[in-house]
Amino acid sequence: MAEQKTKPTNASVEDFLAAIPDEQLQQDCRELIKMMQKVTGEPPVLWGNIVGFGKYHYKYDSGHEGYSCLTGFAPRKQNISLYVMGGMLEAQDLLARLGKHKAGKGCLYVKKLSDVDGKVLEQIIKQSVALLKKKYPAK
Repeated sequence: MAEQKTKPTNASVEDFLAAIPDEQLQQDCRELIKMMQKVTGEPPVLWGNIVGFGKYHYKYDSGHEGYSCLTGFAPRKQNISLYVMGGMLEAQDLLARLGKHKAGKGCLYVKKLSDVDGKVLEQIIKQSVALLKKKYPAK
């Protein structure tokens, strides 16, 4: 089996954030860290260029398996990618109340946190984490 590319590192999250030239994006990332740490009870860890929280082991029917963070985000030039379980994107009632965003397979994309309702975003993250813990219980 090929080695997993995205995995936890010992790199400094603070150094990673400090290197972001856009101050508003830095501030949004710090707010996301507070929110995701509150939801997961886990500290932020860099998984490559993703700030991740907690981890779970997955195994697909194909036999492919590995680890991923329960939730996380990645600051990008165009937006902030928020990693939430794909099934969460079917929660149309929450997404309808979230605010300005785009949704992809397993991701939400927001330009800035002020574009979305923080309480709704936190609820989406909570439900996503709960779904992952149920689908992939810790052994």
